[in-house]
Amino acid sequence: MSAAADWKAEWRNRFSAELRDNILHYWMTRTIDERNGGFIGRIGDDGRPDHEAAKSLVLNTRILWTFSAAFRAFGDDRYREVAERAYAYVTDKFADREHGGFYWMVDAKGNPADDRKQVYGQAFAIYALSEFHRATGNREALNLAIATYRLLERYSYDPAHRGYIEAHARDWSETDRLSLGGGDLNERKSMNTHLHVLEAYTNLYRVWPDPEFNRKHKELIEVMLDHIVDPETAHFKLFFDDAWTSKSDLISYGHDIEGSWLLTEAAELAGDAALLTRTKRTAIRMAEATLNEGVDADGGLLNEANASGLIDTNKDWWPQAEAVVGFYNAYQLTGEERFLDAARRSWAFIERCIVDREGGEWFWSVDREGRPTRGHGKVNAWKCPYHNGRACLEMMERLAGGH
Repeated sequence: MSAAADWKAEWRNRFSAELRDNILHYWMTRTIDERNGGFIGRIGDDGRPDHEAAKSLVLNTRILWTFSAAFRAFGDDRYREVAERAYAYVTDKFADREHGGFYWMVDAKGNPADDRKQVYGQAFAIYALSEFHRATGNREALNLAIATYRLLERYSYDPAHRGYIEAHARDWSETDRLSLGGGDLNERKSMNTHLHVLEAYTNLYRVWPDPEFNRKHKELIEVMLDHIVDPETAHFKLFFDDAWTSKSDLISYGHDIEGSWLLTEAAELAGDAALLTRTKRTAIRMAEATLNEGVDADGGLLNEANASGLIDTNKDWWPQAEAVVGFYNAYQLTGEERFLDAARRSWAFIERCIVDREGGEWFWSVDREGRPTRGHGKVNAWKCPYHNGRACLEMMERLAGGH
């Protein structure tokens, strides 16, 4: 075995062990909701489940994606069982049988709690349903993914300026409640939603290579490159009006490095050589900007900055996961050792600071001194096995030569 093959095999084994023995094990053994069905909506920092917590579309579709992908990777029927449970819950409790699409939130019993059609959430439904079909051959899941794509094109697509409106009321009419929540601006368009619509369309195109869909998929890559990536800084701009006027100077390093590899992945499937060349060039610039500006001395990726400098020096779990894949992707595109070193340092930081060796899974965040932050819990509407689980799966595939 060559030296390169040796380190790749050793690293691949570490990703596999983390995924199977920690991440998937935690979600299989700690999050099943035996009282109300589906999965528990919140588990606190102390490991206690909140059986009254609402359940998000994001949480449940990400569980569906993760365990579908894990079953496809390992062929372990235990993972298929969890994926089947997630599929049943998403289609039974979140699917809107009257208007189509999926509710944003349900309560602990599975009744609609927020019936908006948040496009971000619809994207994750497409992403997860496509992966479930990819893993199991379930045709109903594929048909539902295609139907959801068609709803987005009918109601959310902006024919004047391209791209997608952020959210709709239950019946797909206009709403002024656009924001995903938290600190997000209440604007008509966002980077985050477009990034995950792209991710979803890429996965759907793998199993449904329809010519018209290919055109829409390529158009979305172009929208990202034309309007969302800042040509001067190589950072994503985050919030926009209909005509793509930027409304914020925030920089999200996690989204930048995640976007760099998701854009590459999308362009590699699109079948357009010129678009692929342009996308790869942009992805390298994005990874370089993140490496130069966002990586701390300990190898961890800082959360956010703006035009004046750093504004959030915590290190959330998900940017760390995306940094491993994004920097490794840049290494694959360039052969430059600095990107491989950044990926290795990212994973070392995760193993040292982010993995919870006592409570299982990963901490939500650590501060700049490496101390876990408190208050978010281990499971919530956003804390799911998708970023960390996907990073492990993606790296295993890349290290095995499958990408």
